[in-house]
This record gives sequence, structure tokens and C-alpha cells, in this order.
Amino acid sequence: MERLCATAAALTLIQRLEDEHGALLLYQSGGCCEGSTPLCLRQGELQITPQDVLLGQISNTRFYTSPSQFTYLQYSHLTLDVVPGRGDSFSLEAGLGYCFIILSRLFSDTELLALEAAA
Repeated sequence: MERLCATAAALTLIQRLEDEHGALLLYQSGGCCEGSTPLCLRQGELQITPQDVLLGQISNTRFYTSPSQFTYLQYSHLTLDVVPGRGDSFSLEAGLGYCFIILSRLFSDTELLALEAAA
């Protein structure tokens, strides 16, 4: 049972960004408007703290969130996707005319039990 997956379009874009920029990281920020979209940055551009929560890995790229944001996300399966448009972000994909987004759905009771068992 995984907390995170990605669409084929998101995987293709991550590969393109890795080819151009090297190792990446994704961070699900919290906030309103564009502040709630995932950020794609070069590894090392954002200090990951021991308190940050690793949601999973997409290709070679780790995907984190803050402990406070995880409070809201812990019961949801997340799918990383991409849409055309620049958004209002300094995330790497914005320069290519794209914007990462997160699609979410609540875990079923059975999925939650599987996650707990795996922890």
C-alpha cells in the first residue's frame, strides 16, 4: 500500500526535469491558492528537516510534506499530475509552462489498516 503515485504525464515531466536539473525533490506545501501545489526543486534548494514527513517517492524523486500538512493528508491517497499553465510558482516545471497538481481521495478502511500494518 502506497500513499503516493503519479500519472504518466507527471512521470515524463519529472524525467525531463531530472535530465535538465539533476536530482530533484518534491514538497507538498500548505496554504491557500498556489501555496497548496507541490513544489519541484533541485535537491538542496529546500532544507528538509527531521520533522518533515516522507510521503513516498516518484521515480528517483522523494516527496515530502510538513508535519502540520501531513495531519490533513494522512488519510488520503495522493496522485501527482501535471496540467498546462505556469501557475504562480517558482517550482521548476513552471518555466516549461506546466504546473504540478495533487489529486486526492480518501483511503478505504482496508487501505488504512494496510498502511498501519506496514508502518
